[in-house]
Amino acid sequence: MKIASTLRAALVAIAALAGLSTAARADGGTVVLTIYKAGWIIGGSGGSGVLNFRGRAYSLSTGGLDYGLVFGGSKTVLRGRVSNINRPSDVAGVYGAAGAGLAVGRGARAIVLTNQKGAVLELSGYQTGLMANADLSGLAITMR
Repeated sequence: MKIASTLRAALVAIAALAGLSTAARADGGTVVLTIYKAGWIIGGSGGSGVLNFRGRAYSLSTGGLDYGLVFGGSKTVLRGRVSNINRPSDVAGVYGAAGAGLAVGRGARAIVLTNQKGAVLELSGYQTGLMANADLSGLAITMR
């Protein structure tokens, strides 16, 4: 009985260390996204981008839906870091956000998003066009 408890405790400790070593290997990179958005009540967005990770560039595609108060059209260019990824495909996934904004001409944008794999995007940039929104939105990023 005592050997079983000791063995169980050792297995739990090994599993915990394995989890820590996986988290310790998580890496980061940089991302540039260009997103075009248009809508009237329901909006859509699409675009492309590039992930730079461990010295290589990977092409990305974006798409999404917005629902709420959405009016107008815009182009948004965002640049920033992606963290907590182990491989390039960890960036792919669905990112959700709730927000509000107004862009007439050119305005600044900044956002932090997380997907289901734990990848964290910290992005900032600018938005041009005429866009008013107070909505729930989702952004899907896929590898090309």
